[in-house]
Amino acid sequence: MKKWQHTDKIIAPSLLAADWGKVTSEVSRAIQAGADWMHLDVMDGNFVDNISFGPDMINAVSESNDIFLDVHLMIAKPDHYIDRFVKAGSDLITVHIEAEHDVSKTLKAIRDAGCKAGLALNPATPMEDVLPYLDQIDLLLCMTVVPGFGGQSFMKEVMPKVEQAATLRDLRGLNYHIEVDGGIGIETAAIASAAGANVLVAGSSTFKAPDMSEAVSQIREA
Repeated sequence: MKKWQHTDKIIAPSLLAADWGKVTSEVSRAIQAGADWMHLDVMDGNFVDNISFGPDMINAVSESNDIFLDVHLMIAKPDHYIDRFVKAGSDLITVHIEAEHDVSKTLKAIRDAGCKAGLALNPATPMEDVLPYLDQIDLLLCMTVVPGFGGQSFMKEVMPKVEQAATLRDLRGLNYHIEVDGGIGIETAAIASAAGANVLVAGSSTFKAPDMSEAVSQIREA
């Protein structure tokens, strides 16, 4: 089911934590476990110090399974690649405020192409930097780890940004999701949800759990 309302609690397992030797069956396993979205982290070795995958991986997931594809571009020049990720089957494309691009123009290009548009900010980036763009997005991603590698500890100090994002959404009559990514498990999901996040990206705590269905359920109920 492709949930969209920001009042929905959405669990988005991160493909980074899956067994890449059987990607399509891992996505199917996540769907069967109750995942709402699939989170796909694209890293270019430039914007972040790691390399993951590109449009071909998104296309493989899109062609093999029916799940909402939440594509997170951790790349230096996202505007240059938007068309490729749209064609690959992305449902939502999130770009970073810190990347080298005209943010408004990139967000418009994503939406004009028929995708939802997200904007991400790193833990060190002040909330003030994204304020001019809140009426141009469908999702705000508050990174709860320094982006680039999985398995990091949740940064609770990011929660005031989540709270501010939720408050501003209500004050301005907007409808964007608030997503958190990094170190999300049962305990931290509860903290993030209480702050106002409704999209929870969970990697190791879902794909590497003894029982993925139980893990997804517990994170949803946290």
